[in-house]
Amino acid sequence: GRGVMPSIVCSVEEVLNMGYVIAKENMTSTFKIENTSTLNLRYSIQLDSLSSTRDKDQQRLPSFMTSSLQRTDFVGTQNYNGLSVFSIFPIEGEIVAGKSQDFIVTFSPDHESLYYSDRLKVVLFGKEIAHVIHLKGAARYHPMFVEGGIPLDVPVESLAVTLPMSSQEAAKGGNELVKSILLVLEYIEGESSVVPAMTELKVGAMRTVQFASKKNVEFNFDNLPLLQQKGFTIESAKGTVDRGQVKCISVSWVPPADFHVS
Repeated sequence: GRGVMPSIVCSVEEVLNMGYVIAKENMTSTFKIENTSTLNLRYSIQLDSLSSTRDKDQQRLPSFMTSSLQRTDFVGTQNYNGLSVFSIFPIEGEIVAGKSQDFIVTFSPDHESLYYSDRLKVVLFGKEIAHVIHLKGAARYHPMFVEGGIPLDVPVESLAVTLPMSSQEAAKGGNELVKSILLVLEYIEGESSVVPAMTELKVGAMRTVQFASKKNVEFNFDNLPLLQQKGFTIESAKGTVDRGQVKCISVSWVPPADFHVS
């Protein structure tokens, strides 16, 4: 007999980020697994969110409450409807030696959250984990998003529906809570030339069925004169973002003349 090591090559190395999608819509992405060995490979796809030990694993304190900052849980926010937010097709089969198989990942969030995540494992012959992919995604009720700065929340969400409003009300923006972003600019005083402290915001627009007729999204910043008095400068006061695109906007700060370090 002859012993042969099974081997595969996956088109996604570690993370498959589905990006932003409108809540209650879905998005698909594909990845490919190539069988680079000389034998046919029987495979199955497993998700951590469907693991039989998940309930037991959830009894541990979340990482942000313990001294260990290393993240051990890969399953983030899940759908209120009880279904996994990520689904894979096909979930099992055989890849002939030298051939490849395409896999379709569907991201179907049913409410707004930035922390949808799961872990996908490619298992060969029912026992050997050949590849691991961390799945990530975010959902908003509005087709525009702003990100940047330091997170003000924690990456673990209760599955209890705490907001008193429905998703339709949230989509209209009537009672929607204002989301805050914390930008930290640290200015270091140079000996001669003034080098402003810099950071950036990202403004993006999603491709969505609900607003398919709109080609881009407009945005603007308010209270710029007040910010300028305090030494802040924003690259552009207003602009547009095309669907499916992200625009980076630099924010700089130089302490005004009457600024006191204390």
